[in-house]
Amino acid sequence: QVRLVESGGGSVQPGGSLRLVCRVSGATFRLFDLGWYRQTPGKERELVATVRSNGSTEYADSVKGRFTISRDNAWTMVHLQMNSLKPEDTAVYYCNRVSTVARWSWGRGTQVTVTS
Repeated sequence: QVRLVESGGGSVQPGGSLRLVCRVSGATFRLFDLGWYRQTPGKERELVATVRSNGSTEYADSVKGRFTISRDNAWTMVHLQMNSLKPEDTAVYYCNRVSTVARWSWGRGTQVTVTS
């Protein structure tokens, strides 16, 4: 069974930075496209960044130029470097597969709060 554990969230002021980490266990990590998603109360979970199995990356327009996703196949981790944070980035952040077929069970996520 695949387990996802997100960490690194916190509370920062606008313009600040955070680095999120997702540890993945129980999967052949290198084979999968992976992403960071976020969700706020009353809204659907949205995909904000993707790192493909070949290392290529894609970003939602709302975070492009500010967020950087990366993967470490040796340590089976996915990172999200978030710079120039805005109040609208406040959400619970999750990692998971990026797939039209299926995703793994969601982890608990990590809360990011951007407020002055």
